[in-house]
Amino acid sequence: MDRNSVIIVTGAAGFIGSCMVGYLNRKGYHNIIIVDDFNDGEKRFNFEGKKICARVERDELFTWLDHYKIRIDFVFHLGARTDTTEFDYSIHERLNVAYSKQIWQYCVRMNIPLVYASSAATYGNGELGYKDDHELPYRLQPLNPYGVSKNEFDKWALQQKEKPPFWAGLKFFNVYGPNEYHKGRMASVIFHAFHQVQSTGKVKLFRSHHPDFKDGEQLRDFVYVKDVVDICFWLMQEMPNSGLYNVGTGKARTFKDLVLAIYAALGKEPVIEFIDTPEDIRDKYQYFTEADMDKLRKAGYKESFYTLEEGISTYVSNFLLDKKYY
Repeated sequence: MDRNSVIIVTGAAGFIGSCMVGYLNRKGYHNIIIVDDFNDGEKRFNFEGKKICARVERDELFTWLDHYKIRIDFVFHLGARTDTTEFDYSIHERLNVAYSKQIWQYCVRMNIPLVYASSAATYGNGELGYKDDHELPYRLQPLNPYGVSKNEFDKWALQQKEKPPFWAGLKFFNVYGPNEYHKGRMASVIFHAFHQVQSTGKVKLFRSHHPDFKDGEQLRDFVYVKDVVDICFWLMQEMPNSGLYNVGTGKARTFKDLVLAIYAALGKEPVIEFIDTPEDIRDKYQYFTEADMDKLRKAGYKESFYTLEEGISTYVSNFLLDKKYY
């Protein structure tokens, strides 16, 4: 894709979507149509100042496209209802499944390549592993309606006879980084731990309720958002084999490692307090996630990932301390 290409980014007022727009701007792409529900005033800082050619409300997108007849060269569909505590499945069905089907069908009709956001939440408790092959989605049992909705769309996409000329469904693992200030409870553990240190001097972590894991040694694949958008951009440029792709680092790290990295970035002595995992989520709590990154590597992606320490140091020093945006 050259720099004159017209690109749609949905979810452009949100966390990953706004970082994607910022990344494209830095690469010289300005013909960007940003799509979202722009009524949330707190999100405006995520897209204000970005170089775009149009801003379109989410529910008006297809009417707008039919009216203006603009030739679209690529779509990043990164918008979704991501609240894992929202248990009304009809909301996830409307925003994560039905809307995604409309995006897919538009891309098929207009012959437009598509990258869309799936989620590692599709893997459930991880008992079947974290491999992004195309047989696994039919066996997965996600732990919440959000994960169910993402898996339902993945299965639907895999079953379609008519497909975009290139498509990739990205199973994002634990993404953190700038522009997540508006996410509240759904913001990353890094975001919340940083603010706990700043306000109280200590960080609260969930105690382990699993005999195989010590307190604070629950493991997650934490991936810095700059790596995420770099992968998205690479997929747009290279368009390897279509399909589902994990997006993590391939290396699980403990919550204790995470907290120690935050204290190191702030130059403070660590103080950690362990609290019981709330009973309402205890039976759905994941003790280990780690992306199998073989498929993306074999497709040709060669860039190294930020280590947890590198990512947290950059996030804290360049963004969180002064609440800067990407």
